[in-house]
Amino acid sequence: MSNHAEHTNFIWQIADLLRGPYRPPQYERVMLPMTVLRRFDCVLQDTKEKVLRQHEKYGPKFDGAALDEMLNRASGQQFHNHSPLDFERLKGSPDTVRQDLVRYINSFSENVKRIFDFFDFEKEIEKMSEENILYLIVSSFANVDLHPERVGNHEMGQIFEHLIRKFNEMANETAGDYFTPREIIELMIHILFNEDDKLLTVPGTIRTMLDPCCGTGGMLAEAQSYINEHNAGATLYTYGQDYNRRAYATAASDMLMKEVAHNGRGDNIKYGDSLINDQFESYKFDYLISNPPFGVDWKKQRSQIKDIHDLGDGGKFPAGLPRVNDGSLLFLQHMIDKFEPVDMAAQQYGSRMAVVFSGSALFAGGAGSGESNIRQWVIENDWLEAIVALPEAMYYNTGIGTYIWVLTNRKAEERKGKVQLVDARGEDYYIPMRRSLGSKRRKLGQKEEGEPDQVGDIVRLYGRFQEHDDCKILPNEAFGTIKVTVERPLRLTYQMSLERKSAFLNTFPHLLDDIQALDKQLGREPLRDWNKLQKQLQKIIKTNGSKWKAHERKAFRQVFAVTDPEAKKVKKGKGYEPDPALRDYENVPLSRDVDEYFTSEVLPHLPDAWMDRSKDKTGYEINFNRHFYKYEAPRDLSVIDKELEEVEEEILRLLKGIVR
Repeated sequence: MSNHAEHTNFIWQIADLLRGPYRPPQYERVMLPMTVLRRFDCVLQDTKEKVLRQHEKYGPKFDGAALDEMLNRASGQQFHNHSPLDFERLKGSPDTVRQDLVRYINSFSENVKRIFDFFDFEKEIEKMSEENILYLIVSSFANVDLHPERVGNHEMGQIFEHLIRKFNEMANETAGDYFTPREIIELMIHILFNEDDKLLTVPGTIRTMLDPCCGTGGMLAEAQSYINEHNAGATLYTYGQDYNRRAYATAASDMLMKEVAHNGRGDNIKYGDSLINDQFESYKFDYLISNPPFGVDWKKQRSQIKDIHDLGDGGKFPAGLPRVNDGSLLFLQHMIDKFEPVDMAAQQYGSRMAVVFSGSALFAGGAGSGESNIRQWVIENDWLEAIVALPEAMYYNTGIGTYIWVLTNRKAEERKGKVQLVDARGEDYYIPMRRSLGSKRRKLGQKEEGEPDQVGDIVRLYGRFQEHDDCKILPNEAFGTIKVTVERPLRLTYQMSLERKSAFLNTFPHLLDDIQALDKQLGREPLRDWNKLQKQLQKIIKTNGSKWKAHERKAFRQVFAVTDPEAKKVKKGKGYEPDPALRDYENVPLSRDVDEYFTSEVLPHLPDAWMDRSKDKTGYEINFNRHFYKYEAPRDLSVIDKELEEVEEEILRLLKGIVR
């Protein structure tokens, strides 16, 4: 077997031939499809003649899936090509290379043709032909020997993954839409499998994994590499779906090249929107992993998603719907819907899941909101095992902080009823990059080229499950609060004046007699007892035989009443009318008795307050800053004064220089 680095470097040299017609971030449009094409060409080389004979025999009689199946058997692969062309023949026909290459691609089985349709590769062939570089690229790739006897499936996977990673890093800011930094993937995979070491070391173990936003397939590829390294006797069948055409094509190509499809057809990677066009609707998985796009808008899918939500427990969004401008927690519910139940007798071991979100998923939305209801559903079902806070500036297209959520429906006994928070935001857990890639300025050390083993440090912190400065273990209820409405009485003072009187009577002139009587009896001094005023007004109305409508009484209060903290409370029924302007809310931890909290925390400051418990709402949020707050004593005033003096002296010195 050859060294995959040599092949990777050779392919990189070919990429330099694109310079001019293509910018470096665009190289992947050509290089990834051409690498796939050359690999398939080498893989099919040994059975080429057999496939051509079978095609000549059965081609006129069969077509579609039936013909594909027969020719795939002849090729001994999950795909075939029934064209007499190959890279050597393409290399020998420079004048017709454009037509020949298109004809060659169209002679593949449907699963491969579909991949190249999604690559939109015919457009690139046309462009390279117009720029007179197509033959140069094809002939250069003909010199890359990717035959399985020289490059095994695992090594080919490494070559392809390296190319994907490098091309995505070149794309910088756009890469973040469908590419997760390698060290974050490594961390997620190690945490995901950390609890399953014994299970995965059993010979013959078969497990399945889904990434519903698989992008170019990096997470699935890293998971397979982990299994290969830790238990060569185990098999991990990986499934993915993505809505980005080129990313889908890349991931599907990788799957075919590795020949690890569970169903034997190489189509474990699907195209489509996972939220509304789930290609794995009836599937359950042992592992789920993903990095959904941050802040993805689901306005276009709103109607269909709401219909699914309205199914209640029969749908995959039973807990609630988040704000339309961030669908992160929709993906969370979608992945939980794929959990396998726990039934040891039926050899169903439940599921584990790792997913990356931005900070908004932790705390966006108050009590009663869709986001809060989803967090409540997850935590109260005891699925949330841990959250790891990552450093900022880790992604190519954003500098915001990100968080790995770890969920499972089979928590270890010591983890039940608890959530572990790991704070890896500090300087101990990242190193500055020598060269920034877009917004990515930091990375987790992976013990490469003298780097610290920061990925390992975080995994060990998670695995030990012990309190630490950077690790908190909290009961589920620590994240829940009851939002209680605190009311204070409305206090109104009656104030008659000529201006107020005129303003009211301009609108309601038919009430002149009642207002005149009230003015005469009470005078124009402030009356700080609205209850007394109401009795007096009612008496006048009764004496005059008047009838006031509701909107007239409302207008009277708006004109003649003034809120006054010194006034008496306005009665309403057996209690007092609340003042909306003074209404407040208290978030009472679930761990505390609400009445005790109100008595000790509110009444000493607001002795006239009361609670309206009919409006209670339960809310859940995960506030890292609160749990990891570290008090820093303020600097001594003498130090600050000295610094200010130094600044003033420097300003005066600079001003003197300007005056001269």
